[in-house]
Amino acid sequence: MKKLELLAPCGNFSKLKTALYYGADAVYVGGKAFSLRTFADNFTIDELRDAVKYTHDRGKRIYITANIYAKNSDFESAKEYFKKLDEIGVDAIIISDPGLFVIAKEYAPNTDLHISTQANTLNKYSAKFWADLGAKRIILARELSLAEIKEIREYLDDSIELEAFVHGAMCISYSGRCLLSDYFSNRSSNRGACVQACRWNYEIREKSSNGEFYEISEDERGTYILNSKDLNLINYLDEVSKSGVCSFKIEGRMKSEYYLATIINAYRKAIDSYLELGSKYKENSLFLNEVMKTNHRAFTTAYCLSNNSETVNYDDTQSVGERTFIALVLGYDKEKKLAKVEMRNRFKIGDKLEILSPNSYHNKVIDVNEMFDENFAQVEDAKKVQQILFIKTEIELSEGDILRK
Repeated sequence: MKKLELLAPCGNFSKLKTALYYGADAVYVGGKAFSLRTFADNFTIDELRDAVKYTHDRGKRIYITANIYAKNSDFESAKEYFKKLDEIGVDAIIISDPGLFVIAKEYAPNTDLHISTQANTLNKYSAKFWADLGAKRIILARELSLAEIKEIREYLDDSIELEAFVHGAMCISYSGRCLLSDYFSNRSSNRGACVQACRWNYEIREKSSNGEFYEISEDERGTYILNSKDLNLINYLDEVSKSGVCSFKIEGRMKSEYYLATIINAYRKAIDSYLELGSKYKENSLFLNEVMKTNHRAFTTAYCLSNNSETVNYDDTQSVGERTFIALVLGYDKEKKLAKVEMRNRFKIGDKLEILSPNSYHNKVIDVNEMFDENFAQVEDAKKVQQILFIKTEIELSEGDILRK
């Protein structure tokens, strides 16, 4: 079995640091061009250079998305872009468009090429087509079952890697090929500018009934008839691995740092437990409980186990998580036993704060009994946004930990 990789999304450098701290083996990021998430901060070439060094210094890998569907006018700049990516040493470029694939092979000869899920690879012959052209990895379409993935794995040479999404938002359209955003806002999903129109609240009316609306609402907010549920395979990692997938991918370059920290941490712990205990890892409720602690839509296994009609979230656009991000830990003074934090949401003396951390004290609770500002004046109620504070605690927290309530 190939070494399992936990692959995390990063919309900016801060999120990249968060992803690596919480246990990602690799990250995927977008540049300022050719990426399907243009509303993320994304990276300039200089920032990518720094990101590559930061990632490689920690023994991890970094993949760059260039997965738009290109027009003729894109190719001259694509040649220069791929050449620069090759020079700075990115580990792979993620591509959907066959034309961009050909250009990348020529102008980034030292860089692995991964086929994006946007290419809709659903069968073993398509997978072999890309492998024969020189692709190192196929990122499979999300409409596949694990049984179908296993057939693809058995048909390919062992050197070809398979990657699949295991967690996060799903597109209501066919592996992301959607025109709703283009129709409603003149922003093309297939060129990175999706406004997620499928998440909007809709009503339906019959043309011949004097314009009267049908009563189809689930509640007073309306009906989310195009709103997919979130994929969640944290209790099926053993089966995903046995199907031949070696890279477990999390969706979410537009998600918050708290979301990424929570989900990456949960999957890191779940994968490590699976590697130690085998399928018995899922007897531990910790992993599933953790992914409930950040905002998400109703969960689904989508098509992995078989055909599934329960993939649309009719109730709402998003469910509130069971925890709130309260503060980011910036450091710890062992002598004074003070944790330095940056406030993100209001808290006060007497509150109990749960720790989110990749370390052994994960989920331990801090009683907020003493708290000070930067001038070491006592603070009773932390209500200034992003205020720097010091909290008395015996637990030796680390930079990057998160306190939640």
